[in-house]
Amino acid sequence: MNYSPHTQKDKKQMLDAIGVASVEDLLKAIPRQFRLQKLDLPEGISELELKALLSEKAARNRSTHELTSFLGAGAYEHYIPQVVEAVISRGEFLTAYTPYQAEASQGTLQAIYEYQSLICELTGMDVANASMYDGASALAEAVLLSVRETGRKRLIFSSSLHPEYKQVIKTYLEGYKVESVEIPHREGLFDEDELRRQVNEDTACVIVQNPNFFGFIENAEKIEAVCHSRGALLIACVNPISLGILRSPGEYNADIAVGEGQPLGIPLNYGGPYLGFFAVKEKHMRKMPGRIAGMTKDIEGKRGYVLTMQAREQHIRREKATSNICTNEGLMALAACVYLSLLGKEGIKEVARQNVFKSHYLKDGILKLSGYELMYHRPFFNEFIVRCGKDPDKIISELLKHGIIGGLPLGRFYPDMKNCMLICATETKTKEDLDKFIDLLGKH
Repeated sequence: MNYSPHTQKDKKQMLDAIGVASVEDLLKAIPRQFRLQKLDLPEGISELELKALLSEKAARNRSTHELTSFLGAGAYEHYIPQVVEAVISRGEFLTAYTPYQAEASQGTLQAIYEYQSLICELTGMDVANASMYDGASALAEAVLLSVRETGRKRLIFSSSLHPEYKQVIKTYLEGYKVESVEIPHREGLFDEDELRRQVNEDTACVIVQNPNFFGFIENAEKIEAVCHSRGALLIACVNPISLGILRSPGEYNADIAVGEGQPLGIPLNYGGPYLGFFAVKEKHMRKMPGRIAGMTKDIEGKRGYVLTMQAREQHIRREKATSNICTNEGLMALAACVYLSLLGKEGIKEVARQNVFKSHYLKDGILKLSGYELMYHRPFFNEFIVRCGKDPDKIISELLKHGIIGGLPLGRFYPDMKNCMLICATETKTKEDLDKFIDLLGKH
């Protein structure tokens, strides 16, 4: 390769040191038919040409800056105040990495500490960790915590749980002898009667997603009572924005609260990076994955920040580690921290209210159209299921021609909902956006 910095003399010295005559000798174990003889690369181009080429390719992508989106299902378009980007773009935060040396990482540790404190306030829990990769992995780690804490090997959840979260849980449980029991939903909600029949002394945990994948608000209090009556732990998987108006997991006595933190000041960004938040009651904190930042005072009485708990395989014996989660989504946690600090309690409440009002306005408008009806009549937060008179994929394709991203066709996850679409509206939608969507649905 022309750009290789090694001279022939360098190469000979390295080959002599490891006792082979040529690079080819290193590859003998690989059959020739599996070896690429030559890289199929185009001729080199100038930096100017390369920039133009990449710009052209990037322009093929279309984002919510150009399109009006009514897609939710776990990733939501929310307004992000400009100051969030301004703070996380600062060099001391943007380039910071894992705080191995606390004395040299005070700013990073303070940001984590403030983030943890805000997550505890939001969820009503006692302790939060320094963040996970995303909502799905946070939920799977919560399941493993419940198995470690109870010594039991049974997991119960409803089919109203996000289908992709189920897949991540399944992947995490490979190698564990844990029985997963999926209870069919009853008209969009957790079937509490079936839960009573299924939960027993072998149940480690019950998962309730609230609002659930369909956008409906679950009766978490009743689920909690059934769950705890058999000594199982209750895991609440929640939309953080919904906590502006709904009861927090701590208020209905959940043991673990997790969720996707993307709605808290993090762009959709084609799927990531995102943020998983994870909070527990104090009695479970030593089984929590990741780490916890704490605040203390030094010998001079000055405030300082430390890593108080690090139950990671990098810090303790591998067999005693709670998880192989190695790092935290520090930059995304900072974005969430800035977002929550800016909005405060009243701001989060107002964002949640606007989600409710605008999604319900949209629902009412769609129900006036011929060929559309609600799949289930249930209280919902910011998304709902509509049964369509024609193939949802065709409707979505037509909407896209008008610059609108429609809802999510549910047939890919639920065969009995092949004519259904999950539609979402957040505070980012104007009355004009909503009316245009309703008008176009009426025409298609």
